Amino acid sequence: MEGSGDNSSPGFTPLVVLELASDTKEEAIQWLLNRIEDSQQNGGAELLVKQLGPGVSAEEKENPNIFLVGSSRQRLLSGAEDVGLFKEFSDGSMRAFTCANKHNFRDFKGDGDSFFSMAECQYIVKHELDTLRAKDETHVPGHSQVKLYPGKSIIRRLQSKGILIQMFPLHEKEELKRLCFSWYKKVKFTFQPLDDIRHYFGEGQAFYFGFLEYFTFALLPMALIGLPYYLFDWEDYDKYVVFAVFNLVWCTVILELWKRCSASLAYRWGTLSRKRAFEEPRPGFHGILGFNPVTGREEPLYPTAKRHLRIYLVSLPFVLLCLYMSLYVMMIYFRMEGWALSIHSEEPTFWTEILLYIPSVIYAVVIEIMNLLYRYAAEFLTEWENHRLESSYQNHLVLKVLVFNFFNCFASLFYIAFIMHDMALLRQSLATLLLTSQILNQFMEAFLPYWLQRRRNKKMIHKLKRRRTLEDKELPLEEQVRLEASMSTYLGTFDDYLEQFLLFGYVSLFSCVYPLAAVLVVLNNITEVYSDAFKMCRVFKRPFSDPAANIGVWQLAFEAMSVIAVVTNFALIGMSPQVRAYFPESETHLILWTVAIEHGLLAFKFILCFLIPDVPKYIQIKLARLEFESLEALKKKKMLEASELRKVEQ
Repeated sequence: MEGSGDNSSPGFTPLVVLELASDTKEEAIQWLLNRIEDSQQNGGAELLVKQLGPGVSAEEKENPNIFLVGSSRQRLLSGAEDVGLFKEFSDGSMRAFTCANKHNFRDFKGDGDSFFSMAECQYIVKHELDTLRAKDETHVPGHSQVKLYPGKSIIRRLQSKGILIQMFPLHEKEELKRLCFSWYKKVKFTFQPLDDIRHYFGEGQAFYFGFLEYFTFALLPMALIGLPYYLFDWEDYDKYVVFAVFNLVWCTVILELWKRCSASLAYRWGTLSRKRAFEEPRPGFHGILGFNPVTGREEPLYPTAKRHLRIYLVSLPFVLLCLYMSLYVMMIYFRMEGWALSIHSEEPTFWTEILLYIPSVIYAVVIEIMNLLYRYAAEFLTEWENHRLESSYQNHLVLKVLVFNFFNCFASLFYIAFIMHDMALLRQSLATLLLTSQILNQFMEAFLPYWLQRRRNKKMIHKLKRRRTLEDKELPLEEQVRLEASMSTYLGTFDDYLEQFLLFGYVSLFSCVYPLAAVLVVLNNITEVYSDAFKMCRVFKRPFSDPAANIGVWQLAFEAMSVIAVVTNFALIGMSPQVRAYFPESETHLILWTVAIEHGLLAFKFILCFLIPDVPKYIQIKLARLEFESLEALKKKKMLEASELRKVEQ
């Protein structure tokens, strides 16, 4: 078979693994390999492909259709220019890499060997594979039922039809060992090695762990104030007014300071000034093949009006229906709560007191299940809407999921606080929801994947021991690839950010009623850092690098939550007996004063956002200097071209 061979041949470094179904037709395999290896002028990816060898367990009917994809050095250089990769320039600034200017980049020596990290190489290879699109083929050779349409992503089509089982980047064993040791293998009260995480997993992952670390440290003041409030029942003296006021300032300041921290990280990693004027279509986008009127490139075209019809006539009604179902489940929970209270009031015992917590626990579990089911539905709908850009796809998906999750998790708490006015029940419900969700998340995210991976590892090691005794602990490449292929697939930072968003909501909205919330979230996040680090290194397949300049749309989500927190906390302040004592005769005056001061605080919040610059001053100066130098270089180039032209004319 062309494209197959010894994967250890000189000059070939395996970067990405493609696993096809074991029953894939020979014609389909040959066609795919030809498309991958063909030149770019012919619509190929111009990459190198080798078939994985049988390994030590060939007779056990392992899937033979596993291929390793690599690239020549020159192809990586041109690919880096295609994706707009930023690298450090000779003057210390971060600039978009160009082949014409390659020798002016720091660390570029010889032919550029070791200039790119393995994660960057894998990202380039993935980009080139994703841009493989069908031309005039009507179906996949050998699989007449798998139709192909001009302009549709070949890789995405093969994945959706089950021909391509998975595509993932390989781990780099030695670098991974060093990262594990500095990241999670020793318990220490120091910062995470964010630069190492970025180098190995990419900016997207590094920003998540940077935010997780920052959020945990930012919670410490809330935890230090909340703990004595809880232990010494200070709320009996001045209720929750002081804590709520502190909450208002805290949730605004920490998000503004995070923007500055995020900008510093992005500048250091070279993604702050990474701007793509014309973002390429996402792999899942499909439509009639045509020409982009802006870039002139051939790409799929899809009517915007048709997409809007799908969003407003199908997706929006579906989301509203799900919100109604969530409201219905919430009312069932309150009926269960009332039933438990009636039993306890009739004959109070130890068991009836435990019964009081049962409805909240059941409701918390149901919330997690509903959130999970809705997430799958939201992904399906957003994919069906057929968004052209990855950023647009993420924005619509995040919006759908956040609206439902916010309503599902917090609607009952708002009802208890502002309709029932039962602060004792609010404290109990908040504590139960928070603890139950944290226990379930830790089990689903840490213990279950760890246990499953331990079983896979033991099975692989047992298989190897039966074949031969290894002198060292290093697995041969064939078995290492198959072991990684059996690992769980990391689905991105979406769920991780969503979890932090909900925890931020519990703390910022209602922690004045349950001051221990911040303490519980700090403890959760400390374990989250170590469990997430372990999962990334040992449980999941290595994810593809994801270049990012910030935490994306999640920044807006957290800021929206902080605005809701201002309104909620001030409403709780207005309900406190202390404040009500100032308006003994008129409820209307109380509401008017509360609304007026709350609007004043919102104005103060937005003024504070304006006064704290998103980008530190020293970075602004460096970016302005870089822009000035680029303009000056452009002027010199034009003057040089003009003088050359005059010489030719003379």
